[in-house]
Amino acid sequence: MSKPILFLMATDIFLLEVLESDLQRRFGNECRMVSEHTPQAGLARLRVLATRGEPVALMIADHRMPEMTGVEFLVEAHAIYPNAKRILLVERDYTSANPIVPAMTLGQIDFHLVKPWFPEQGLYPPVSEFLASWQATQESDFRIFDVVDEERSVRAHDIRDMLTGFGMPYACHTPDSGEGKRLLEEAGVDASHLPVAIRHDGKVLVAPSDTEMIEALGGGTQLGDGLYDLAIVGAGPAGLAAAVYGASEGLETVVLERRISGGQAGSSSRIRNFPGFVWGIGGNQFAYRACEQAWLFGANLTFAQEATCLRTENRVHHVCVADGREVKARAVLLCTGVVWRRLGVPSLEALLGTGVFYGAAMSEAKAMRGRHVCIIGAGNSAGQAAAYFSKFAASVTVLVRGETISKTMSQYLVQEVQQCANVRVRLHTEVVDGGGDGRLEWLTVRDRNTGEVDRLEATALFILIGGEPKTEWLEGSVARSKDGFILAGTDVPANSGWPLERPPMLLETSIPGVFVAGDVRWGSVKRMASAVGEAATAVHLVHQYLADLSAVRPVAAPTA
Repeated sequence: MSKPILFLMATDIFLLEVLESDLQRRFGNECRMVSEHTPQAGLARLRVLATRGEPVALMIADHRMPEMTGVEFLVEAHAIYPNAKRILLVERDYTSANPIVPAMTLGQIDFHLVKPWFPEQGLYPPVSEFLASWQATQESDFRIFDVVDEERSVRAHDIRDMLTGFGMPYACHTPDSGEGKRLLEEAGVDASHLPVAIRHDGKVLVAPSDTEMIEALGGGTQLGDGLYDLAIVGAGPAGLAAAVYGASEGLETVVLERRISGGQAGSSSRIRNFPGFVWGIGGNQFAYRACEQAWLFGANLTFAQEATCLRTENRVHHVCVADGREVKARAVLLCTGVVWRRLGVPSLEALLGTGVFYGAAMSEAKAMRGRHVCIIGAGNSAGQAAAYFSKFAASVTVLVRGETISKTMSQYLVQEVQQCANVRVRLHTEVVDGGGDGRLEWLTVRDRNTGEVDRLEATALFILIGGEPKTEWLEGSVARSKDGFILAGTDVPANSGWPLERPPMLLETSIPGVFVAGDVRWGSVKRMASAVGEAATAVHLVHQYLADLSAVRPVAAPTA
């Protein structure tokens, strides 16, 4: 395959020459520069390149052009090269309307560059990021894992989800396919114990557990011995942020995660409203970076370790896990987040993993090419999923019980969904049934206003209808609300058995030294930035608790 092309469009000849020269100096060895100085010539050149099958990776257009704006050019160019990334070149003009905001909201551009630029800071780093984003969308023969299993296997879906969460390229094969038969034969196994996962270095995993898969992916599962300063339960945004802060500040830190990192945020295709990520970041990329950051500071991140109970003895907290082992720590931070609320339709619950999924399940995106996808939900997660799956599916139908999505979804996502030609939003709609031959094929929906029933073709249903805490394992330990959220600070009830003279600190639960942060806390703001901020605050309070630990005295028992 020839080198990817950086296509440059500007009517200002001097600007075009400087941009091409700067990009050539840094990217000339890996990319080709192609430029035009009139929009019509630019579009004609792109048509010629498309006819030849040339790979255009980035299209950079100056916004200020006399014949048409840069946005208008990129809209037309997108029809020629729909997979190329579109970059608008703008001046930072505070006296006029910013063209970037509506263009990104309407899905007309992917990124922007600001002029004048300092190449080493304002040009090379973002263009490298743009190229990496384009490269991630390209099909590649390379994969780290081949998975052989039946097409409708629930376990195969779990493994695909795990591989996607770790950002590992993979391919799936049925055991009766030519490639599947070849792989099984070369691995020396038969199709009686599926799934079979084969790593690119030849390692073979037969019907692997989560622990075996995670270790084969390079993740940690070992709890470690001794007494930790801080044990964090949960590796969503709050837990990962706490691991970074705790480990970087010298606390011996362990993280326990029941599956893999990321939490609900980890399944988001692109998070655009998190500070510091100008063009957004994929949820799994955020989780990967945060894990690496925490690990570099010395945190022990352990996956496939589900906490099952919490008890405290002599001011040492014991967190038990499913296999009977336990972690001891002087302080604990609960960051277990929430799980997707169940739909409660028995016929659909029976199809979990075979067309019905809780969460966005990005691992299923490529399998949705040309098919019909339904999404239940009206929040940001549903909007992100709709926009993401619209790039693959023939149609995406968003099913909403309420009268609008504007009250529950960020405005930029509302507009992005509205601009997707193959996305339809059905309001006042609830799902009452569904089925198919071994996997989902259809849904029955009902209009909540008229009672009218309709049947929809559906290859997949993604359910994103809010979260609820999974805190049953804390029964009898920390105080919780009626719906299971963890109470902290001034919300800790007076009858909770709090044993100290001082009141609970801001994020401290009804057990001294046990803190909570993120979505699982009662009354929390359900945003990634809030979860990260709470985690930082919680680690500060942990330091305060540990410093005062030797001076803590239980409340004296009342005398008769």
